[in-house]
Amino acid sequence: MTFLTRIIAMKSRAHFRSGVLPGATSTKGVRGGQKRRQARSRTRILIILFVGLYTVIGGRLIQYAIRDPESAASIPPGDRLMASRPDIVDRNGELLATDINTVSLFAEPNRIVDADEAVEKLATVFPDLDRRDIYRKLTVNGGRFAWLRRQITPRQQSNILALGVPGIGFRPEKKRFYPGGATASHILGYVDIDNRGVAGMERYIDEQGFADLKSAGLTNDQPLEPLMLSIDNRVQNIVRDVVVNAVANYQAKGAGAVILDVNTGEVLAMASAPDFNPNNPLEGAKDGWLNRMSAGTFEMGSTFKTFSLALALDTGKVKMSDSFDATQPLRIGGFTINDFHGQRRWLTLPEVFEFSSNIGTARIIDVVGMETQRRYMTDFGLLTRLQTELPEVKSPSQPKEWKKINSITISFGHGAATTPLQTAVAGAALVNGGKLMNPTFLPRTREQANTVAKVIVKPSTSDDVRYLFKLNGVKGSGRNADVAGFNVGGKTGTADKVVNGRYADNLNFNAFLAAFPIEKPQYVVLTFCDEPKNGEQGQNIAAYTAAPMVRDIIKRAAPLLGVEARFGQEGAALLQSY
Repeated sequence: MTFLTRIIAMKSRAHFRSGVLPGATSTKGVRGGQKRRQARSRTRILIILFVGLYTVIGGRLIQYAIRDPESAASIPPGDRLMASRPDIVDRNGELLATDINTVSLFAEPNRIVDADEAVEKLATVFPDLDRRDIYRKLTVNGGRFAWLRRQITPRQQSNILALGVPGIGFRPEKKRFYPGGATASHILGYVDIDNRGVAGMERYIDEQGFADLKSAGLTNDQPLEPLMLSIDNRVQNIVRDVVVNAVANYQAKGAGAVILDVNTGEVLAMASAPDFNPNNPLEGAKDGWLNRMSAGTFEMGSTFKTFSLALALDTGKVKMSDSFDATQPLRIGGFTINDFHGQRRWLTLPEVFEFSSNIGTARIIDVVGMETQRRYMTDFGLLTRLQTELPEVKSPSQPKEWKKINSITISFGHGAATTPLQTAVAGAALVNGGKLMNPTFLPRTREQANTVAKVIVKPSTSDDVRYLFKLNGVKGSGRNADVAGFNVGGKTGTADKVVNGRYADNLNFNAFLAAFPIEKPQYVVLTFCDEPKNGEQGQNIAAYTAAPMVRDIIKRAAPLLGVEARFGQEGAALLQSY
């Protein structure tokens, strides 16, 4: 054997003893590589599993976020469902709104055995049941909670229990109840299904901090201090009755009325028709939700002559004894100003008011000047948004740029639109000695009122306005509003309505601004009738629609308001006393 052969043989034996053939890899190296590969595989699998898991979780969160909140919600905490709102009472403590205990029907879809059967059984209790919607709530994704019907009656609850449907139950809740129904609907407002204030004084309560307390979970089912309003529910019933009857009897589009205490600014009663029942507000959604007294603006017609003559007298540029040329129509910038009851002669200032002369009023305001007129009208609160507790208040409208023709037409109630409530508030200031105060739906004393009142005219001007009111009540268009013993004075207003940018002479907005007893007014009453078609004696003007409404209200409400009838000083005798 050669040397080379021996060397090769020795290496082969050495490799054989080591268990490794020439050209082969070590077993230890093989095992180490396998372990590394397995570790990497496990890591990849874990990553895939975690990504998949979080994808599913994220998808479910998105799904819950976009699902119907009623079907996806968790069961609300019991303390929130049973949180009490404060009762609302009138000035005499009579209950106007309160909470009552009720129950709501819910389901746990993941426990529903047969959704079809459940729907069929529930439909026997609720004939109006939306079967498709309920089926969806019971089956979609097998959620844990879904509202089926909120605030059901005890009889309905009993009938459902008798069905024996698994997976459904009841939760106690508070439901708002209004004993008077629609009587004071636009004052009280209403709440939603979760007992949150949506409109009226109900919304006012929430805006005063109640909603924040409730959302923070700081309310419970313990009774709260009642909210007392300024209204007298007895008088409120009368006012609404007259307003609703006016819509029916005069075949009107709408009507409204308010009674204000001239010395405190308290609203004793206010109604607007059509209205709604706050126990079921959706029934009045089409027309009844609009509070025309505070959230509707209208051209108030000749009631504005009250303010035009008052501001003219207050400036001292015009006196009660002055006369004005009303012999011919007044032509200004292509427009012709005419009178409905034209006398075609010179008129004294009281006669301008008595005969409701547009020509005479235009000449009076021309003496005063447009800037002074605008300043006074602003001071009267007729060109700015009314401030009060009621949320539903609309801002008045006026020309962006006042020109002479605007000044003239606004003087007799055309060209600027205000709410009937703020018109009544301004009227109260002109008969109470000249003190303007924002109206309130909460009790207010005279002392409290004096701290917030603003003097807008001299007491002598207020005396003159009261004389003009009584003059019109005795000899003018206000005669149909008078009530024996209560000495009603006031001013009618018949305004043509604007249709497609033009005044329509067959559509009127009628109003009457009144005060009584006029020798020392305690209350202002403003009524309106929108688009009447069947006024008294076939007349659709204010004297035969809005004025009789005032008469009917005062005749029934004055004794309840504590106003004593006084006989023996009426008519001409009363005028002579001024």
